[in-house]
Amino acid sequence: MNSNQVRVIAFYLPQYHPTAENDQWWGKGFTEWTNVGKARPLFHGHYQPRVPADLGYYDLRVPETRIEQAEMAEKYGVEGFCYWHYWFGNGRQLLQRPFQEVLASGKPDFPFCLSWANHSWEDKQFSKEGTHRVLMEQLYPGEADETAHFNTLLPAFKDHRYICVDDKPVFMVYNPFELPDAKRFIGLWQKLARENGLKGIHFIGQTNNANEVQVLKGMGFDAVNIVRLFDFFKQDYSLLEKVHMKAMRIIFKRGRVVDYARAAKFFTGTEDRETDCYPTIIPNWDHSPRSGRKGHILIHSTPEKFKKHILQTFANVIHKPEDKRIVFLKSWNEWAEGNYMEPDLKFGLSYLEALKEAMNETSQK
Repeated sequence: MNSNQVRVIAFYLPQYHPTAENDQWWGKGFTEWTNVGKARPLFHGHYQPRVPADLGYYDLRVPETRIEQAEMAEKYGVEGFCYWHYWFGNGRQLLQRPFQEVLASGKPDFPFCLSWANHSWEDKQFSKEGTHRVLMEQLYPGEADETAHFNTLLPAFKDHRYICVDDKPVFMVYNPFELPDAKRFIGLWQKLARENGLKGIHFIGQTNNANEVQVLKGMGFDAVNIVRLFDFFKQDYSLLEKVHMKAMRIIFKRGRVVDYARAAKFFTGTEDRETDCYPTIIPNWDHSPRSGRKGHILIHSTPEKFKKHILQTFANVIHKPEDKRIVFLKSWNEWAEGNYMEPDLKFGLSYLEALKEAMNETSQK
């Protein structure tokens, strides 16, 4: 663990390299940069397209890029990356190459953990029948596949860089309620972990509903990551406004444009103070590069507003035991969601500097 008072772990998207599947589905050479580069402003003052600065339009097959990312993250207070991990059942993986190369090479020497993005991949455009085309279906074949999944990740769990809580490697599940039998799955992995010389696994279930914390703990999760990105819809709108928004979504396929400061008031909550609840800090959100006018968009985010949000979140975790002062950062490099910390041409390093300043101010209290 690093010397910071708060453990900031950044979600990391490994989509920035060509794959045979993406070539087939979206065209030769497709990566996340394809969506980022073709984005256009949808209204006056809309910040698009977003152009990367220091790191450029990188390719994650290049080890120097991965090293430079880690050095930048560490410099500004990020403890490690939480790589999105895709296991679709029957041993089927996607986008595994960047992490596999990090694991095999030992570089960068920078902490990491994994979050299982257990969801099907779909083409979000509707077909004539009004349904989405499933590109890769998430399956749960049973115990043999779960054992194979564990054994595939065991070398990572045993790596000295792996992020731990209570000396147990951290493993997050993105869609915990999609697991057919979460308690049995968790129990199996805990057994396999102990049989392979580990103390166990520190399981984290992700949710956007703070009311689900106790339910997830009852399912066997050790902790919960709460993502309150859209809580303002639940708490800051009248019934009439909610009906109007739903109609816009269903009939006109339009998302909502919301001021960042208005949304950020609801990014934190009292549950964040609980030892086994890990909150999320969010620099911005703009899904329009992927979904056009259908995606929700936050506007007027600034490093100063983000810093205020960080300080409020840090204040909720600083009293916890040292290894559980965890805050997840959404995200390091989700460029097509307008949700990233890497430098762009407009803000440069300002968001990273805001994080570092918040870290320093928290440490001095």
